[in-house]
Amino acid sequence: MPADMHIHTTYSDGGSTPGEIVGMAKLLKLEAIAITDHDTIAGIQQALYAGVANGVEVIPGIELGSYSQGEEIHILGYLVDLSDRLFLEKLAALCEARVYRMKRMIEKLQELGFPVTMEMTKDISGRGSLGRPHLAAAMIKIGAVKTIFEAFEKYIGEGCPAYVSRYKMAPVEAVALIKSAGGAPVLAHPGLNRPGYLLEDLIKAGLAGIEADHPSHSTEQSNYFKRLARQKGLIATGGSDYHSPGHKEGNRFGMTTVPYSVVEELKKRAG
Repeated sequence: MPADMHIHTTYSDGGSTPGEIVGMAKLLKLEAIAITDHDTIAGIQQALYAGVANGVEVIPGIELGSYSQGEEIHILGYLVDLSDRLFLEKLAALCEARVYRMKRMIEKLQELGFPVTMEMTKDISGRGSLGRPHLAAAMIKIGAVKTIFEAFEKYIGEGCPAYVSRYKMAPVEAVALIKSAGGAPVLAHPGLNRPGYLLEDLIKAGLAGIEADHPSHSTEQSNYFKRLARQKGLIATGGSDYHSPGHKEGNRFGMTTVPYSVVEELKKRAG
């Protein structure tokens, strides 16, 4: 039975609640799914409850943003201890950094004449971690732009008038944090940013796997990363990176899956 190991919910920048995600997994007859919201585990408990009710195994996960040599490097963490104090403290600090960044970006938009507010953006994000897609949705709501793509292209994308960079960990730091919380760290969608120069350092820090199968990867890329994983003694994982229909990445739930044996391998590396 297949498993989709990369899914986002309304607790970060996804379009479906954790309960809805579990229901979708049941319809597709997935044996397991991993909830991997950006910088937060807030939606995990709801997903776990829904998983028990629907007979779908939910793997606790997270996707941490990190930064190296001018580009974002994402690290997935599976089977983290949801009660680990140091891990929770770091996530709280990341959340505060997101809020500070959002305030700065909203101030810049207001200076440009757009009546977007923090309250409006928070209402859209709900209980999730604040991100630029929520701000883009607020801009659509006030009629400033017609699409999320337009908001990023004109105003809040990197290099645009209202863009503000945010604090990000180093990739090695993100791997070490997941490892310290008993999780299995995995390098996310390496075909998007080619972080090969980091691989040896990440392995030394405790990297357990590489996300070889991803909607953005070509067949050649996926095969290459699977060979690389074998050579380095890493687990080749995969997932749909589902956000919502029409999202630039992960626009179809369950479109990329891996055998359940991958889940079993991750369990052996966690802890």
